[in-house]
Amino acid sequence: MANPRADRVRAVAALARASVRTRRGQFRVEGPQAVREAVRFAPELVRDVYLSVAAAQRYPEITDDASTAGVHTHLCSPDVLTAMSPDAQGVLAVARPDEAAAADLFSSGRPPQLLAALAQVRDPGNAGTVIRAADAAGADGVLLSAGSVDRHNPKVVRSTAGSLFHLPVIPGVDLAEATAAARSAGMQVLAADGAGQTGLDDADLARPTLWVFGNEAHGLGAAERELADAVVRIPIHGHAESLNLAMAATVCLYSSARALQAS
Repeated sequence: MANPRADRVRAVAALARASVRTRRGQFRVEGPQAVREAVRFAPELVRDVYLSVAAAQRYPEITDDASTAGVHTHLCSPDVLTAMSPDAQGVLAVARPDEAAAADLFSSGRPPQLLAALAQVRDPGNAGTVIRAADAAGADGVLLSAGSVDRHNPKVVRSTAGSLFHLPVIPGVDLAEATAAARSAGMQVLAADGAGQTGLDDADLARPTLWVFGNEAHGLGAAERELADAVVRIPIHGHAESLNLAMAATVCLYSSARALQAS
């Protein structure tokens, strides 16, 4: 594929827009790391993979996994990849959303031990980084409340570095319903907030936990804090005013993971 003005190229480029993603039921996966994880861990979601000749030579594992899974692979000129997305780095895939729902997390044979919920989180870089941190900490899933950023926003997908394809990331979640389901599954609900009454070092993290993290600018609202069993703050030992959302979520999730492994 060599024509950057071809209809297929314009169709892939248009997936940068949320309205197009919703209408077509497709989204873009950009860059070798994210595409590698998509074809390896969720090939059933991947419709097409596009690579430059140089990228196909540099990342043979992507073409091998795509071929094994029966995913269509297209060799393209660098101009075509750039026209599809300036962030493709020579590798791009088109995928469809998974159909996971919040109820699925609580109806499996093994109750979840660690979950992250994002309440009204709108920054795509923050949301993607929290998804990546949750994956690294061994969480069972990430819940995105209604009003949060689209999980298939290209910057969210890139920021997850492939973690989007490692664990369930569920959009449009009603937090009241999710916290009720978590308690029924034996989990506690902790909200992270700089004004919390309980310090992270004093929280009982050896229990299965659903963490709730709030909006980057405004934090958690009163209604969201009331859903929690405790509001937890991360102690600041230096002169920093606070931690940003992604940093705070990483600290909380890893603290829980460590306590759960030790229990």
